[in-house]
Amino acid sequence: MSWSWKIATVRGIGVYIHATFWLVVAWILFAHLASGQGALAAAQGVLFVLLLFLCVVLHEFGHALTAQRYGVQTRDITLYPIGGVARLERIPRNPRQELMIALAGPAVNVVIAGFLAIILLAAGAFGGVDQLSRIESNPLARLFWANLLIVGFNLLPAFPMDGGRVLRAFLAERMEYGRATQLAATVGQGMAFLFGFAGLLLPNPILLFIAFFVYMGAGQEAAMVETELAFRGVPVREAMVHRFRTLPADGSLAAATQQLLAGSQLDFPVLEDGRLVGILTRNRLIEALSQQGLTAPIREVMLPVPLTLTPDDNLEESFQQMREKESQTVPVLDDGRLVGLLTLENIGEFLMVRNALQGPSARGGRPGAPQRVEETVETAAEPANRPAPAYRPKRGLQG
Repeated sequence: MSWSWKIATVRGIGVYIHATFWLVVAWILFAHLASGQGALAAAQGVLFVLLLFLCVVLHEFGHALTAQRYGVQTRDITLYPIGGVARLERIPRNPRQELMIALAGPAVNVVIAGFLAIILLAAGAFGGVDQLSRIESNPLARLFWANLLIVGFNLLPAFPMDGGRVLRAFLAERMEYGRATQLAATVGQGMAFLFGFAGLLLPNPILLFIAFFVYMGAGQEAAMVETELAFRGVPVREAMVHRFRTLPADGSLAAATQQLLAGSQLDFPVLEDGRLVGILTRNRLIEALSQQGLTAPIREVMLPVPLTLTPDDNLEESFQQMREKESQTVPVLDDGRLVGLLTLENIGEFLMVRNALQGPSARGGRPGAPQRVEETVETAAEPANRPAPAYRPKRGLQG
C-alpha cells in the first residue's frame, strides 16, 4: 500500500496509517507550541488526537466485523488525516445487510460515548450530562462529544457515507436497487453542495474538502452500480477477448518482451503442453527485466492464476470476482482449454457499445453515461498499492 504503513492486523484485517495522517500530528504540535502553551499541552493535544483516531479505527471495525457476518471480507483499514476508510470487497445487495453494516460503525461510537459518560458521572467530574459542555479542561469529556460528533456527521444522508447507505437500504426495500442508488447519490451530491457552500461562507477548507469527496464518492458509487446492473444476464463469452497471444513456460523474457511491444495486449497467459500454468502481467515482466534481464525463463517469473472463468459464467458475478481479486485480466477456460481472456479494458468497450446501441433514452437521458461507466470499469480493480476504498470514501470527523 503506497504511502501507508501497516501498524496492526486484527481478525485478518490489516490496519494502515497513511503518510498524510502525520500532518494532523504535526499541525497539533505546531498550533500548541506557536500559541505558547508549552510542550506538555502539545503532548496532551497529540494524545487526544490519537485517542480520537482510535475511536475512528473501532468505528471501521464495526463495519468490517459486521460485514464478515454476511460473508463480506475487508481488505484493509486505512487512517487518513480526515477519517478512516474500510475497504470492503463488496457491498451486499441485500438492503437489510447493507443497513446493518452501515449502522454498525456509528453504533460503536455510541457505545464509546456511553462508556465515557458513565466514567465521567461516576468520577463526579460533572454534576450531570447536561454539564458536559464544559470540556476544555477534561479530555474525556472532549472525547465524549467527539464521538457524538462522529455519529451525527456519519448519519447525514450524504451518500456514500453511512447515512447515505442507510438511505439507500431504506429506498432499496421499496424500489429497484439501481434507482435507489441513483436517488441516494443525488441526495449525497446535494449534501456536497451544501458542505461546499458552507465552506465558502465560513470560510472552512475542511468543509470544502469534505464536499469534494462526498460529491465524487457519490458519483463513483452510482456509476459502479450502473455498471454492474448493465452486466445482468450477460454471459462472459459476449465480453471476452477471442484473439490473444500466449507465452510458453519454457520461453525467455526476451520473447515476452517482443510480444508486449508487438501489440496492445498487456497480460499474457502462460501455457505448458497446452495447459494454463500461469500468467505474466506487464508489471511483472518489467520488474523481472530490471532484476534478471532478457534471458530469464518465463516459468521463473510468471504469477499464479488467481481466477479463471468459463464462457457461460455470469458477467456481473465475474466482474465482482475480478474486483475482489484485483485482477485486470482473467483467463476463460472451456473444458480446461483456454478460449479467451476477460479484461477490464474489453469490459469497458463492451459497455460503450451496449450503451450506444441502447441510446440515451435507455440510460435515463444521460448522454455522458458510457464514458463514466467505462472509467468506473477501468478503476474497479486497482492494485492494492493504490488505496481505493471499497466501502466508501467517507471524510471528516468520522470512521
